Amino acid sequence: MRRTAAFLAVAAALVVAAAAAAFPNTEPLAAKQWYLTYDKAWDFWPAMPVLAPVKVAVIDSGVDGAHPDLVGRIAAARSFVGGSAYDDTIGHGTFIAGEIAANPANATGIAGLAFNARLLVAKVVAADGQVSLAAEVAAIHWAVAEGARVINLSFGGVRDPLDPSLDTYSAAEQAAVEYAYSKGVVVVAAVGNGTESPAEPWAYAAYPAALPHVIGVSAVTQAGSVPNYSNRDAIYNDIAAPGDNIFSTIPTNLVPTGSTCADGPYSDCGPAELRGAIGTSFAAPQVAAAAALLLGVDPKLTADQVSWLLERSADDATPATGCSLCPPGRDAYTGWGTLDVDAALTLLTSGTPLPAPDRYEPNDDAGASAHAIPPLPTTIAASLDYWDDNVDVYRVYLKQGQQVFARLTPAAAATVRLTLWPPGTQHVEGLATSSKRVAQSRAVGRQERLSFKAKKTGTYYLELKLVTPTHDPAQYRLSVSRRSP
Repeated sequence: MRRTAAFLAVAAALVVAAAAAAFPNTEPLAAKQWYLTYDKAWDFWPAMPVLAPVKVAVIDSGVDGAHPDLVGRIAAARSFVGGSAYDDTIGHGTFIAGEIAANPANATGIAGLAFNARLLVAKVVAADGQVSLAAEVAAIHWAVAEGARVINLSFGGVRDPLDPSLDTYSAAEQAAVEYAYSKGVVVVAAVGNGTESPAEPWAYAAYPAALPHVIGVSAVTQAGSVPNYSNRDAIYNDIAAPGDNIFSTIPTNLVPTGSTCADGPYSDCGPAELRGAIGTSFAAPQVAAAAALLLGVDPKLTADQVSWLLERSADDATPATGCSLCPPGRDAYTGWGTLDVDAALTLLTSGTPLPAPDRYEPNDDAGASAHAIPPLPTTIAASLDYWDDNVDVYRVYLKQGQQVFARLTPAAAATVRLTLWPPGTQHVEGLATSSKRVAQSRAVGRQERLSFKAKKTGTYYLELKLVTPTHDPAQYRLSVSRRSP
């Protein structure tokens, strides 16, 4: 992304300022927010700066709209399951809202990590704790229409790539996420808990964390270890954040009548499941809040650039940091490592080139999800990310007897396979794949080349799959031509 001279000047000033001591959390219950210190939430600034406001959607069980730490922090609210979005009988949504945006300067309670956040509250969890898929999809579209730049999804469905009877993949959910991504929204989701999976620990991130263009967040303890409840995943677990003994806001109605608890509507005065709260649900909102801070510094950042900044600046989790399970480098337990807000902001303002935007995204599957190739012959410049977006799909129309030629050249050492799928294909990866490929590329030096003569007229799907793990997105050039008989 090209940056203006004015922005670079601001960035330089922020870097100089970062050398001073961080501004403190001065709220009365700050001592109970150990996770803000662990995340280095405000280490970058010596005083609270004025950042661009960023709308963060909390799609969950609603919030207590009258909570003293959330008054004035909510930009809009809507329920998609009946009742009022300002009535949270479960407490989950209010808890997450507090982590993100509790007023940090009202001398009351706690401080939300994103002091520039403005909440969009979408209620999708019914009173029985069940999440309506239709409500989730509608809420994502509503949040985008309301101007959300970040969406937090602290719930999920089981993913099991080996057992279709357990796997809860939803094309509607993926389409909603891709719609949000196409509008520049950073989507953050919890990777899920083993207690809600077939086994604990569970080897796969839940949906929607296990979808392209979603930052999947796992949990660590205050000692840096990965608890058994935090789902593992070699690909879709992107980053970890504190998920044990988290302290936050709860609805006033969940404080027992006659309670003598001095803190009031905060989690240590609430029901057992919210006291000393644990779960990846409570790790994800810290990453969502960090995304809001980055966007507050530079509102022009794309969703992919925000993800890259957060993930590639994470603290590598190893036995030396308290994670006995974690080998050096990216791993299935913590992804790129643990959230480090200071490091992410430092990377943003360092002048390090950011990944170039890919204007063909989202194009992650066949069918309606594929991107139309421009008029042939053409050459496309785009990118693939092994860890978040390792598949691009383009559709090309061929008449019977026409021959298509494709040549892919990666910008650096990386292997990208080309596969051509027949008309009618809806999915090119995973359990839902039903079509059989009609052509496969062959390697010629660093290039991959493919040719095919159509036996019938229709729309074919050209899949590009990055099979080499790379630290940064792999840039490529794809040349496609067509010849009639």
